Amino acid sequence: MTKKLILLAGPTASGKSNLAIRLAKKLNGEIINADSMQVFKEFSILSSRPSSSQTKKIKHHLYGIISVRKYFSSGDWLKQAKKKINMCLKNKKLPIVVGGTGLYFNIITKGLTKIPDIDLKTRNKVRTLYKKLGSKKFYEKLSKIDPKVKGRIFPTDSQRAQRAYEVKLKTKKSLFDWFANTKSDFLDFEIKKIFINIPREELLKKISIRTELMFKKRCINEVKKFNNLRVNKSLSANKLIGVREINDFLSRSISLEKCKDLINIKTRQYAKRQNTWARGHMKNWNKLYSKNFSNLLKKSLKVVS
Repeated sequence: MTKKLILLAGPTASGKSNLAIRLAKKLNGEIINADSMQVFKEFSILSSRPSSSQTKKIKHHLYGIISVRKYFSSGDWLKQAKKKINMCLKNKKLPIVVGGTGLYFNIITKGLTKIPDIDLKTRNKVRTLYKKLGSKKFYEKLSKIDPKVKGRIFPTDSQRAQRAYEVKLKTKKSLFDWFANTKSDFLDFEIKKIFINIPREELLKKISIRTELMFKKRCINEVKKFNNLRVNKSLSANKLIGVREINDFLSRSISLEKCKDLINIKTRQYAKRQNTWARGHMKNWNKLYSKNFSNLLKKSLKVVS
């Protein structure tokens, strides 16, 4: 069996999960998660994790595997993904990696940067500085010590901005100098890459529908349970869209309608960032879309065959 790997990306709410399931059925495949929020056990509704009915149809891997209390790096994800990809191949199944986290796909196509471990003292120092300065001033300071971040990391991308700062502080080298010396672990694979290039208006409708569905599924209860865990504020689960907005609703700072509106706005902004990432980092991917799902499936099968 040829070592083949399918990568399926796209903005949030674009229909990746459904397309992945249909591809897996047609191609005797299994699905591997590439979404940094869908790895958390405690968030199935807010992270839009595939439903139990979907996961019964096709075997899914790396969904709900880690506690929100744990730090889960892109390196941790790569280790797990490699195991699952090799397991699929061993079982004569086609691995289909699906998600919206661009960095995970970059790791597969370009490799993981071998940056030395950053000690907790340095990490906490950077986190404290970020809290003190706020995103805008922190980014200005970062740009001064590492000009290479300009145009490559957005000021709103707090996680990557802080990562770039701690790397520069600890290693005296830019994060992007480290990136330059990487190579993929999948060079001997035939990799087929698809990005769902859904039109903006269509995506906005899907985002609004999904937000309503989340509330019908009681995402508020999910946030209440999360609050009870008292998770360290520096951990990435806190950044999941909806957590802050629902907490503002629970504290009666905003109405339920306002809460939904804010979640929609933040999700749209996130989708815009995902599309921007794709334009910069996924130039050689097959950008596909059709409002007719059968047609989209046909186009996708043509790419991966």
